[in-house]
Amino acid sequence: MHFTKNIFKSLLFLFLFFEIGCKSDPKPRPTLPVPEAVVKVPKFDRDSAFSFVEKQVAFGPRLPNTSSHVQCKDWMVKKFESLGLKIIEQPFQATAYNGKVLNGFNIIAQHNSSATKRIMLAAHWDSRHIADSPLSTERKNEPILGADDGGSGVGVLIEIARQLQATPPEIGVDFVLFDAEDHGDDAESADPDPESWCLGSQYWSKNILPVGYRPKYGILLDMVGARNTSFPKEGVSMTFATQEVNKIWALGQELGYARFFVDEKVGTITDDHLFVNTVAKIPMLDIIGMPRVPGTNSSFGKHWHTHDDNMEVIDVRTLRAVGQTLLEVIYREAAGKF
Repeated sequence: MHFTKNIFKSLLFLFLFFEIGCKSDPKPRPTLPVPEAVVKVPKFDRDSAFSFVEKQVAFGPRLPNTSSHVQCKDWMVKKFESLGLKIIEQPFQATAYNGKVLNGFNIIAQHNSSATKRIMLAAHWDSRHIADSPLSTERKNEPILGADDGGSGVGVLIEIARQLQATPPEIGVDFVLFDAEDHGDDAESADPDPESWCLGSQYWSKNILPVGYRPKYGILLDMVGARNTSFPKEGVSMTFATQEVNKIWALGQELGYARFFVDEKVGTITDDHLFVNTVAKIPMLDIIGMPRVPGTNSSFGKHWHTHDDNMEVIDVRTLRAVGQTLLEVIYREAAGKF
């Protein structure tokens, strides 16, 4: 009994010793890492974008100096205004390769016009005046509808503008629609003139609106709606906006659009971004559909500059791949995470 009582006292002493010691000298708990805030990005509505492409095509070919051209311009301006964007119209005249004077309109629509940090999203809104592709077999001297070549980029941008109104990010976004991009000299010309193309972006680059405008960078969309297309890393883009190209392509792949944003480098092309880069000195990349067409010399798909460039070629999955990737870019930029 005595022996047992002594053991009990000893154990009680040890318990009190450690209990008091622990209370008087607590060990610091390990600090857990704070989870990084998730950037909330709205879902791009591919069917809505499709309807905006369809609306443009319903006006018919969008050729300068035609009533359908003016009607489409007025519709786009009203649409952007209904979404709460600040509108700047930039009328201009330019002489085409065939000597015809074109009455064009560049359209600038600004989201959050007072923001200092800005990015530029652009597309051309006119359509080709002739079906001059080497693959064209009929009505070569008639204008085409340009659902993909012109219409798709504008459709994606209007849907993005709609999403920005619903969930405004803390960043400035400028939508610039260039006119008279597709009125360059004949594709079969023996001596093609690069400056006969992209007349609207050439004018804007020499007469930038808003005055003093300097975005962080620009992204051009061209032919971004066709079925089974792909977007390689184009040469002018890689020269002037290498970092942005690589980050956007990696983001597109991260989002599950690797079959569209392919890790393939191609040569330089004449598009609106060429003059924005070289004349306006604003770094701009081009997301442009350039699928390989086996057995042809076409770099832009079988429908390019043919009467097959109609709503039949537009695929909502392609529209969403581009639109969702750009929404991710915008909202990550606004959060400082891009």
